[in-house]
Amino acid sequence: MPTFTAFTTLETKARAGALGDAMERLRPEPTGVGVFEIEDGSGLWEVGGYFTESPDEAGLAVLAAAFGARPFAVSELPETDWVAKVRRELAPVVAGRFFVHGSHDADKVPATAEPLLIEAAMAFGTGHHGTTLGCLSALDRLASGGFVGRNVADIGCGTAVLAMGAARIWPGTVLASDIDEVAVDVAEANVKANGLEGRVICLEAAGFGHPDLAARAPYDLVFANILKAPLVDLAPDMGASIAPGGHAILSGILNEQADEVVAAYDAAGFDMHTREEIGEWTTLTLTRR
Repeated sequence: MPTFTAFTTLETKARAGALGDAMERLRPEPTGVGVFEIEDGSGLWEVGGYFTESPDEAGLAVLAAAFGARPFAVSELPETDWVAKVRRELAPVVAGRFFVHGSHDADKVPATAEPLLIEAAMAFGTGHHGTTLGCLSALDRLASGGFVGRNVADIGCGTAVLAMGAARIWPGTVLASDIDEVAVDVAEANVKANGLEGRVICLEAAGFGHPDLAARAPYDLVFANILKAPLVDLAPDMGASIAPGGHAILSGILNEQADEVVAAYDAAGFDMHTREEIGEWTTLTLTRR
């Protein structure tokens, strides 16, 4: 079955959201619509839809004009078995002691490594992205330096690969939360596949907005691999939720955005511990004063 995409950009969140809502009413209707801030400092928002039939390009043109958006770019995607493709192209990833792999590479896990199984169908969060790799490397550095995380949370956990990494090397229970219900389901499936049931508890929550997260504070380590804007918004809660001497490992930050995040966390009571760039992405390890 062919898949078609239609994408455009515009300048305000409100108009982008309204355009996304209007796209839902198109015929043929899209199978999914997304609205995202483009994290390149441009201030633009991207609106896109996926269709199993060729979309109504005249209707899209009317919507673009009505909401002040650029003309939609419509494309037909080639028919591809994406899981098979990912399995072929995504080699295992090594981040310090951690070996992130799919089940098709289970026989390649070194005897001395801490294995983390993430299936190919769940590509973001496999460790190949610079943000996830940076966070796992930061975790490995802290542990190698003698730090032991006894009370750990992963905010915006996605696949829960970071929470599972912490649970692999330290005792205790790690809390992993995400605002998205589907992400929580994926995280729970990964926890089970890695034999970490009862060691990583997955919660649906925005930020620290869950009673179980509040009850466990203060933490000695919190991961947040999300995006610059929510990281800045989260800084005061991070300051209130991490114990003095504890750490925050942050990513989802473009290199040119890192100074703004550092400034927000300095104001919330954090000092720089380490800063690493992998490609266009920065990972920050900060220490609570």
